[in-house]
Amino acid sequence: MTASTSHCWKKLSEPSRHRAVSGRPYPALFALILLCLTLLQMPGAQAAGNGMEFRYHEVVPVDLLYIVNASVELQPSPRLQEMVESGLSVPFQAEFVLTRPRWYWLDETIVARTMNFRLAYHALTRQYRLSIGSIHRSFASFDEALRAMLTLRNWMVLDRSRLSDGEPYEAALRMRLDIGQLPKPFQVAALGNRELDLTTGWARWNFVASAMDTR
Repeated sequence: MTASTSHCWKKLSEPSRHRAVSGRPYPALFALILLCLTLLQMPGAQAAGNGMEFRYHEVVPVDLLYIVNASVELQPSPRLQEMVESGLSVPFQAEFVLTRPRWYWLDETIVARTMNFRLAYHALTRQYRLSIGSIHRSFASFDEALRAMLTLRNWMVLDRSRLSDGEPYEAALRMRLDIGQLPKPFQVAALGNRELDLTTGWARWNFVASAMDTR
């Protein structure tokens, strides 16, 4: 969906133009322009997504660690399934970044983590294989393998001792098809292909660190 700004630029009457030129600004016009610019920056005014988005995401303390849980929804993608079943190992990547806001300088990056996935199909066994780093799991269907990949559980991202109790932080998370890891012919084919432009974009949220129970 594309936002239109044509209604935000109505012609001024001759007296109004004269006042603007003479150095006396027209407050109502300036307010209208600012409103239009604000609307253009709102998520609803941007182009629609590509069918890959988070159902939920969270950072939670567990024992001595902070972990990330998330679930991604992906609209049916016949092209993606076709690539997997053709014998291609299709790479995805999840990225997590935690920052501390600083009013006097750029935000401080506390930690940045990535998790790499690969979806593949073995024709001899008729099994779909999901690889997460050095861990491999097999599934009877493409949908099962895809659903497992799109569900992040207990992803350990940092020690709780690295965060200050009661201090606010910003978390950012995204998941995407890692086009740069595809073979060159597929990288070229993916350019401009909406079915392969698969990314959640960055989801950002604030949370406050909690103290560890030392008992």
